[in-house]
Parts: sequence; structure tokens; C-alpha cells
Amino acid sequence: MSHPNDPKLRSFIDVAPTSDFPIQNLPYGVFSSKDGLASRVGVAIGDYVLDLWELEQGSRLDVGPLGVFSQPSLNPFMALGPKVWSKTRARISELLRSDHPELRDNRELRARALVPTADVKLHMPFAVAGYTDFYSSKEHATNVGVMFRGKDNALQPNWLHMPIGYNGRASTVVVTGTKVRRPRGQLKPPAAELPSFGPCKRLDFELEMGVVVGQASAMGEMLTEKQAEEMIFGFVILNDWSARDIQQWEYVPLGPFQAKAFATSISPWVVTREALEPFRTQGPAQDPTPLAYLKQAQPNNYDLVLEVGLRAGAMNDARTVCSTNFKYMYWSSVQQLVHHASSGCAMNVGDLLGSGTISGPEKHQRGSLLEISWNGTEPVELADGVKRTFLEDGDSLVMRGWCQGDGYRVGFGEVEGTVDAAE
Repeated sequence: MSHPNDPKLRSFIDVAPTSDFPIQNLPYGVFSSKDGLASRVGVAIGDYVLDLWELEQGSRLDVGPLGVFSQPSLNPFMALGPKVWSKTRARISELLRSDHPELRDNRELRARALVPTADVKLHMPFAVAGYTDFYSSKEHATNVGVMFRGKDNALQPNWLHMPIGYNGRASTVVVTGTKVRRPRGQLKPPAAELPSFGPCKRLDFELEMGVVVGQASAMGEMLTEKQAEEMIFGFVILNDWSARDIQQWEYVPLGPFQAKAFATSISPWVVTREALEPFRTQGPAQDPTPLAYLKQAQPNNYDLVLEVGLRAGAMNDARTVCSTNFKYMYWSSVQQLVHHASSGCAMNVGDLLGSGTISGPEKHQRGSLLEISWNGTEPVELADGVKRTFLEDGDSLVMRGWCQGDGYRVGFGEVEGTVDAAE
């Protein structure tokens, strides 16, 4: 059997070269359709969703416990482990291959199992057990440090020695298309004598990738590089909405709190780690050399193109305000997971790790409006005289990402969110 990542594979379903969802991808998500059935697990292929519950019912997928794909979340499937993940992906690939007749030539089964994406509603793909957000782009951390502490003190002394992070709120992680209400909080501009409470005035996005943890680790145990890698089920695009003015007043001495707790948006399709394997690449050189537990024996970054489009409320189309790449991350996702567990912290199925804002070395690669507008001093030109320093009510953001193969791309779809006014 051909490996699911074989670039020569083709599906019997017509998939455009620019589609995010060729047979080499096969990302998992949770959907519902007009048939009245409850939310269940599917895989994206071209402009269709392959209903895995339907295939499971016909004994065409043998993953263990019956009904794992009839659940409204990927957590039960993820809990079965990497060997099952790999075996299932290979079987789905086989069923969709152009030279395999089992599904291709079964008109009745195809009609039931292949649902047009236009006819489905996509839901949260997994139940978020816990959410941790990191701060692992050297370019982003340097830009922010220069803004607020000056060039000579841009990076804090600990930054080059470990992945810095904080524990966020799993309760407000939402799927694409969910509107985000402008947060309220304590505000204290530099010239004000006392704080006040009201709507955030400096609302921002942060372009990130999210790691979906598919296996648990025991409390008190550390992880090796290999163990951490095998625990990663896949990745989503993540927008960590940020209230910069609330954050400015609250973050000393314990870091972000309400400024980040109100919303985190993710894309609906989880692209598996296995699908990204052909795009693995070496990350930036790490100097000083990390401590022994954080050393990497292999490249753990990915050549993954990322774009952010911003549509102001009065505009018809989004304007690209950021084009960057996941490969720039200083601390890899594997290192983040190793460090997270290094104290003995237990990891759970469904944990979500945000990479931190992904910025590159060039100005057009900055992954937040804080950087793009340089803390509001350089407004972003959108269209027809429309400018932005931070997000206004009615503005919409669309984030997209993909890895480019030879004649195909492995993509994530998009994560979109629109700002609603505070009430």
C-alpha cells in the first residue's frame, strides 16, 4: 500500500491543486449536516467531508471501540494512540484512492459518506482539556521588548533558556466563525492617576499555531523528545485575541490574565502531525545551547506558510496584513511540550498549546497589530483611506496556513472572527 504522504497519490474525488484538502492531508474535524444526525467526526477531502461514522457503521474502519466516530469530539479517537492514528489515516487514504474501487464504485455508500462541505456546519473539533500559550518567536519577543524596554533590554534573561508560557482559559477557546465581543476590563493609560473600567480600546490579534495533544502523561513524569513528539496528534491555526491596554495595566507581576481570557479562536480542521512530516525543517540556531532536557536530536519545525487578512467593517474584501512562516519559531512545539511536563505537570488528551505569536525577520512578517502598527504609531493602510492601529467593532480577521508540496498543498482551511461591540 502506498504511504498516505506519497505526493503521487490521487483521490477519485477531483481536488484542485490549490485546495487545502488533497488526499495527502486528510485532516480531522467534527461536523453536522442536514440529515438531522448529531455532530460526528469527519475528514476533509477536496470540497467534501468524509463521514467516518458512516464508514465505521459498515465495518470499513476498524479502530477499536465501536462508536468512536459518532462522538461530538476527537478526544475518544485521540486517546487510542499514535499506532491507531496512523493505521486509520492509511485506511482512509486507501478508501479515497483513485485506483481503489471499494468506495469509488459504491454509489450508495458514496452518497451517504461524502457530504458537500457547503452543506455542513463545522464545530469545535475537540474538547479542550487545558490551554497554555507560549511566547516562542524570537522576532516577536524582540519587537515587543524593544517597544516597551528598549533595544538593549529587549529579551528577558530567561527567554533564551526555556520556552516561556502562561496558562490560559480553555473555557473560551472557540471555533472559526464565532463572533468575539470586545472585552471590558481595568484600564489605566500612563497619564491617568487611577484606573477605570470599560471596553478595551486596543484590541489585537495574535497569529499562532495550536498543538493538539492526543496522549496523556503521568503527573510527576518528564518527557523525552520522542515521547513528546508521539503525544502530538496534530495542529490548528490559532488566533489569540489580545486586549493590549488591559494587559499593560495587569501583567506585572504575574503576566497576562483578563487581557487574554476572553477569546481564543481555532480553525476547525486538525491537520495531523503525520501529514506535516514531509515539511519538517530545521528551526533557528539556538544560542546558548539549551539545557540537556530541551536538546533536539532532529528538526522539529515546519515549513508552513501563514497569512492574515483584515477586513475593516466598511470594506468588501480583506487586505493581507501579515505573511510569515511557522519555521521561524525559536522554540519548537516539541520543546514546548517537553518543558511543560518537565516539572511533573500532567498533560491530558485534548490539551491545547499555543505557539505564541509567529513573526519573521521582515516587517511584513509581523504577527500582530501591536508590531505591525508599532504600538499604534504607524497606522496600517487598508483601502480607500481606511487605516487601523488596532481592531475596531465590525472588523473581521481571517487567518490561513498551508504547506506547499509538489502539485498539492496541505492546508488548514481558515480561522475567522468578527469583533462585536461591547455591551
